[in-house]
Amino acid sequence: MPDATLPHQSVESDPVADTGLVVGADGLARPAWASRDPLLRDYYDTEWGLPVRDEQGVYERLTLEAFQSGLSWATILRKRPAFREAFAGFDPDAVAAFGAEDVDRLLQDERIVRNRRKIEAAITNARATIALRADGGLAAFVWSFQPETTPEPRTWLEVPSRSEESVALSKALKKRGFSFVGPTTMFALMEAIGIVDTHLVGSHRRGSSGVWA
Repeated sequence: MPDATLPHQSVESDPVADTGLVVGADGLARPAWASRDPLLRDYYDTEWGLPVRDEQGVYERLTLEAFQSGLSWATILRKRPAFREAFAGFDPDAVAAFGAEDVDRLLQDERIVRNRRKIEAAITNARATIALRADGGLAAFVWSFQPETTPEPRTWLEVPSRSEESVALSKALKKRGFSFVGPTTMFALMEAIGIVDTHLVGSHRRGSSGVWA
């Protein structure tokens, strides 16, 4: 996939008809971005868009979406094991306790994305996640922005990159002390954890989350 894209925003072109779907050797239809790289194909088949409703899981994905900004998702996915090790398994309590020495350590870790602002945002967001527990927690807060309907894209060009709800979620999280949570990043988060279903109509994953009938 090209750089600076979210999974659904790949401009790679090898469509079946004009849908952007590619039928693999296994007979399953997937978008082009998930049809070639085995790592991306496995992520698409087994994880992307399935509901995540626990605090640690939502915090991890929020953090990784922030690190992905300006990069390809494939880059982040390949580095995810290292991210998990470097960020204490994305345990918000552990990351919230990180100090200046930890920031310096992370900036020296060549296995992850070494961006000071994103690293500091991960720590800030861990602390904000803890603060949200008094109001029901991060997962419930993010899921409260689930829309009444989900997109039904038939081509990748029809997949939105933001929504009214992702804009509202972005603003709400910023008010709660979160950073690197822009509307596009939040829409990608909503896709990743099943709040919206942007699998292309005709994909074998369309409707598989159980969230949308």
